[in-house]
Amino acid sequence: MQKTILFVFLASISLDLFSKVDPANYNFELKSLDVFFPGKEAKDAGVGKEISTESGSTQLRFEVKQKRFVFPVLTQVKDGKFIDFMARLPQYFSHDLFHQALINKLGKQDSYFNKDGTAVYQWKNKDGLRHIYAGACTITCFPIYYAVYPEGSETKDPKPMLIRFLKLEAKE
Repeated sequence: MQKTILFVFLASISLDLFSKVDPANYNFELKSLDVFFPGKEAKDAGVGKEISTESGSTQLRFEVKQKRFVFPVLTQVKDGKFIDFMARLPQYFSHDLFHQALINKLGKQDSYFNKDGTAVYQWKNKDGLRHIYAGACTITCFPIYYAVYPEGSETKDPKPMLIRFLKLEAKE
């Protein structure tokens, strides 16, 4: 009897040791963000919370919700269409998986900048859009944000959310 109990106990422990554990964003699809791309109808994204209105555009905040996560997406809407977006990604996402998903969709990045463990990747002129992704590493690597806006809009009003949020000046 004791041997049977011991066997069952050890078997249950060993089964747990070989269990597959998925990273938090293993099932995340970039398609979840497609609804926010410039030129898409804002009404198709659902209801966003208005942040402000200026320069002829309305800034809205949406929440992307899937099984394991919720994160904000900041957008600008003009004439009922999105003109850009910036997603603040959860820190428990895997940088490697998210970056690879972008590479699979967009190809190798056009530029890369790394300073003090924070990297910024840019894909320029992909169907007239600029894609910018930032990630950082401490003990593990994690994403910070992903933004998409039309090429050349950095110096026009309204400025893209990323430019406004980070208060950057276009350096090109």
